Amino acid sequence: MYREPDFTQPHLAAAPECRFAPAPADTVLPDGFMSTTNHPTYVKVGGRWRMPERPRMDSHLVWDPAAERLLIKEFRLVRKGDLVATAVKEDGSEGVLVWDRGFQDEVDETHIPEAFSFMASEVSREKPVNYDAIFREFVHNRGGAGNILWVIGPALVHARGRVAMEWMIHHGYCHGVITGNAVAVHDIEAALYGTTLGMRADGLGSAGGHSTHMRAINEVKKAGSIRKLVDGGQLTTGIMHALTVTSTPYVLGGSIRDDGPLPETIASVLDAQEAMRELTSRATMVVMVATALHAIAAGNMLPTFCHRPDGSISEITTICVDQTEFVVNKLKDRGTHQAFGVVTNAQDFMRLVQLELEARG
Repeated sequence: MYREPDFTQPHLAAAPECRFAPAPADTVLPDGFMSTTNHPTYVKVGGRWRMPERPRMDSHLVWDPAAERLLIKEFRLVRKGDLVATAVKEDGSEGVLVWDRGFQDEVDETHIPEAFSFMASEVSREKPVNYDAIFREFVHNRGGAGNILWVIGPALVHARGRVAMEWMIHHGYCHGVITGNAVAVHDIEAALYGTTLGMRADGLGSAGGHSTHMRAINEVKKAGSIRKLVDGGQLTTGIMHALTVTSTPYVLGGSIRDDGPLPETIASVLDAQEAMRELTSRATMVVMVATALHAIAAGNMLPTFCHRPDGSISEITTICVDQTEFVVNKLKDRGTHQAFGVVTNAQDFMRLVQLELEARG
């Protein structure tokens, strides 16, 4: 359960109003501006402590007096005249309180770590994984009870996690997907030709397989879009088919090495960032599988908390799955410290989760 700050404490009750200064030009901040974190943040405006809208790290607090809205804006979205919060301290003494203790439990003395112990690293392939807790979070956030965002890489498709991902979409365990051009291309290739980058399901190559992903792109181009390929009856299975027929939102963020790219791929990194932001701002649970760059990008947009559909505040369950510890540690080092690491391959994780959730009904 989330525990709000006690604003009756003398130092918070007597705290001054937050100071705001106008931005001197577009994408230029006033001196002394505050840079946001991913923790719950309160700002004293108009005599009361308020939480800003659309929280995320590495952005800025902007007050709109006409609408009485407290926003968090990325650097690139700040416009001349925007009233930007200027504060150095985050303890409330300058009208800004960054609250990092909202989800801390009372100390359980039976679980205080010893000075010496085995398996002490935070992320390791040798440590047991509490899969029951992961399954409970999926069920807790299923359907209208939450918003599960998937951030996935091509290994999920290559590793035959594709069928499991398709199942998740059709059964209420996916409310949005962030990925790149490659995942969509390989998924469509698998649906049309039975290969991913020319590799068959048995792991063997196929004759002329090096070109099948290009043929898949061409089929989409001939149809005009992924949706038109689905509507025309040529694409009948797979992740992109499931996303399309269920109207589940997705973002294909482009990169410099994309083949094609597909019509739905967003080539502009700023436009892709904006589209990703729409999905991360709704998430109550995020599952990152087999992708370093998209995981870190999405993680940088995530606060540590969310407002649930019932109005309550809870932590965002953030799970990062990869076959090496490197990606999980890199994600945490980049600020997404709430991420829970599962060191295994994509196929094993996806299949295990699908089978367990199917059994739970």
